[in-house]
Amino acid sequence: MKLAPECYACLQKLIRQAVDLATDDASLKQRALEKAAKILDDEFSYSQLSIVIATKIHRTVRAVTGNYDPYRTMKEREMALAKELYPELSLPAEAASPALLALGRKQKNHYKDELREYLKLAAVANAIDFFRQPAAIKEDIKKAVSLAVDDSEYLETRLKEAGKVLYLADNAGEIYFDLPLVKWMKQFAQVIYVVKPSPVQDDLTLEDVRETGLESEFGKVITTGIASPGIIFSLASAQFKREFESAGLIFAKGMGHYEALSELSPEGRFFYCLKAKCKPVAKSLNVPLNSYVAMLQ
Repeated sequence: MKLAPECYACLQKLIRQAVDLATDDASLKQRALEKAAKILDDEFSYSQLSIVIATKIHRTVRAVTGNYDPYRTMKEREMALAKELYPELSLPAEAASPALLALGRKQKNHYKDELREYLKLAAVANAIDFFRQPAAIKEDIKKAVSLAVDDSEYLETRLKEAGKVLYLADNAGEIYFDLPLVKWMKQFAQVIYVVKPSPVQDDLTLEDVRETGLESEFGKVITTGIASPGIIFSLASAQFKREFESAGLIFAKGMGHYEALSELSPEGRFFYCLKAKCKPVAKSLNVPLNSYVAMLQ
């Protein structure tokens, strides 16, 4: 998905956020802001992808400030929030999220025939976002989930045919909500959980997975080989490219992955699970802003 006019302001906001998180030094801030703004002005084009520009911005901010992981504190807060919400599975019905309560009931039934519930749980977790306040995220996750596009029936069919699924993870806090769906998918296919090799924004990294203690539950976990929002295929690792080409199904979380994959021929093997948080993505998906989507293409 190419850039839209609204993307310029969003990328400006990203620059300010990344710089503010990276350093308190006024001179470093100014230098980082100037260099990142030049990248935005030089690179912005309606034939370009936002994730390509965002990756260059993050690299520049890290290089100028010397901060390898500006979003670390924010990411830790998001993961703590997600971990706090996850145990609500065991709370009384009136106190917990409808989506999480549904998951609790399904876990007792050993993940049988509950794909739609797991999809909703994975989708609502995509409300976790570094541009949003924790209170707003928590409110979203506690609401009942309605899918503007619900291709869960088609997903089950594709899973049974796929043989191998590449599950492209998004934000770090989503890991707790991804796991039930990954386990459910394993009934039908090998599932490879894909994360980032090193920090970028609040995306899930291999180190994050290991720190949660959940790596063994996911099974095979690999990285994209490139610290970028979404995927920049020209910079991805050879291992990732091999797995991508041979997978029968690509399950993609979040808008960054949609922006990258929607530029490719879908071949009926791309499944998007996300919240359409911005107008350009919502328009591209033909859904209302802030809708949840579970779409096969």
